[in-house]
Amino acid sequence: MRISQAQLILVALFAAILGGVAGGTAVFFASAPPPLSGPYVIEMPREELRLGVQDEAVTDVVERVLPSVVSIDIKQSLGDAPTLRSGFPLGPVSVGGGTGFFISEDGLVVTNRHVISDPEAEYVVITQDGEEYPATVLALDPAMDLGVLKVEGSGFPALELGNSDAIKPGQTVIAIGNALAEFQNSVTKGVVSGLNRRLIAGEFGRTELIEEAIQTDAAINPGNSGGPLLTLDGKVVGMNTAITDGAQSLGFALPSNALLRAVESARAYGRIVRPWIGVRYVPVDKEVAESEGLDRDYGALVLGSGRRDPGVVPGSPAEKAGLKERDVILEINGERIGIRRSLASIVARLLPGETVELKVLRDGTERQIPIVLEERPSN
Repeated sequence: MRISQAQLILVALFAAILGGVAGGTAVFFASAPPPLSGPYVIEMPREELRLGVQDEAVTDVVERVLPSVVSIDIKQSLGDAPTLRSGFPLGPVSVGGGTGFFISEDGLVVTNRHVISDPEAEYVVITQDGEEYPATVLALDPAMDLGVLKVEGSGFPALELGNSDAIKPGQTVIAIGNALAEFQNSVTKGVVSGLNRRLIAGEFGRTELIEEAIQTDAAINPGNSGGPLLTLDGKVVGMNTAITDGAQSLGFALPSNALLRAVESARAYGRIVRPWIGVRYVPVDKEVAESEGLDRDYGALVLGSGRRDPGVVPGSPAEKAGLKERDVILEINGERIGIRRSLASIVARLLPGETVELKVLRDGTERQIPIVLEERPSN
């Protein structure tokens, strides 16, 4: 998108108008200014533009973190397809873009998985000063819309991850991103509108479940994907991930605590390791409990959508432990499963190889079922 240059036309109009009302009729009298005998000098009071306390905090944070936020250029080769003018084969051309940010001084960049998921594409990281660095995909998260790029070098300005569990609704946040893949380091400000949101996001026919999302009214545009969501102390509390079509001021970010676990895993194993149980489920609330005839209004109802997508995944830890379709998982290690603390979010904080105790409701009877978590497969 290109913005044409706008011409501003300033018009000065000087008039002295006296107004009076009599007998219900408005009468305006215009008086001419006195004749000019020489140049007039109008003294205007001069005041320095002073920023409010919050504005100063925002500008300070933005100035400090911008060198750490990068644009990601997605390039693809068109093979032997000729150009229309020259007839020579095209090299890699830009086909899209996103945002990321340095998470370590040795060149780890985090972004959304959907930005860097094409194995045929090449990725270039562009810093605030215009420097370009070829990047390789280090890891893609099998559970979250999260990916990690690696740039060769050292001394990169890394952002600090904050504690996303400590943020509160109404708290001021700042979103930075490569808006529309064209306007680098665009800054917007808003508040935390909600926490622990659960939503289905997707594009081009692909859908994905996002758990524990942070909702914000800071403007998030296409191309901002992977950019940081920051507090006024300059710490990252989220990664901008999704927007809602047909709604204004409704954006979502992945929580920073989930990013931290993924980055630590990528460093340790060269990939992002996630535990899993291997069930498809529906969160239970009062409405679900009533419609399904359950005597509990919390938990996770194991429920698939046909033979292709069964509630218990074949070969999974759940199948090995004996879980069945229509079981309701009520607790994990004594922690109650609810709308705010979903099954997936609790499991995500555990490690493959751990043995956990499930409290399961089956046919009206509660039972304890031990299960050994395994590494979630990449597919």
